[in-house]
Amino acid sequence: MVRKKQVRLIAEMARKIRDYRALKDRPRDSQRYALDYESMTRPFTGKKLPVLAWEDVRRESRLFSLLASLRLFGMGRLFTRKSWLAEHQEPCYWKITKVQVDYTAENLDHGKAWGVLTFKGKTEEKEKPMDKVMYHDWRLVPKHEEEDFKRFTPRPDTGVRHVPYPPLLRAMILAQKQKEGRPLGEEPAIDLHRKAHFNKDYFRRQESQQRREGTAV
Repeated sequence: MVRKKQVRLIAEMARKIRDYRALKDRPRDSQRYALDYESMTRPFTGKKLPVLAWEDVRRESRLFSLLASLRLFGMGRLFTRKSWLAEHQEPCYWKITKVQVDYTAENLDHGKAWGVLTFKGKTEEKEKPMDKVMYHDWRLVPKHEEEDFKRFTPRPDTGVRHVPYPPLLRAMILAQKQKEGRPLGEEPAIDLHRKAHFNKDYFRRQESQQRREGTAV
């Protein structure tokens, strides 16, 4: 007969108290991401920001620095990032759906936000937590420019599916087929739409097989 595990009420209560104290003593985002703009260091960790980020820190804004100045903390507004504008021609933005402000922050410029992401013209179906809210590269899309900013015409599919191999690689493939006695058949080409994932074991097997058989050319 299996002995039933006895619940130790005092020990269980002590564990819950320890977990609660650990949660209460956990540093808030306003403490973790506080920044000294003169020395460009975070007082909580003592770490210094990379030199390449100093210009953006002085000129750009964090997400909650923008949300704190808006009505209803920017609910329903569109926000993009400087890095997205520089890297992608397609529209990339977040639509704010939920905001949880850290009211212990001095200027209410910290907290958590949720939204619906549109990345490179493709809008996701569900909302999710927004990441990198403490980065200094967020920008608010003006209300009168939202429709123009969201307007996007997908590029037509060029239909290019295969491209020829480089000459040396093509010669190696043909020599390998000839060595194995297989018919040459069609011209070898690279499938651009093929999605293959190769792990480390695959390359180890390929390397050991090449050592045993030697190169085709």
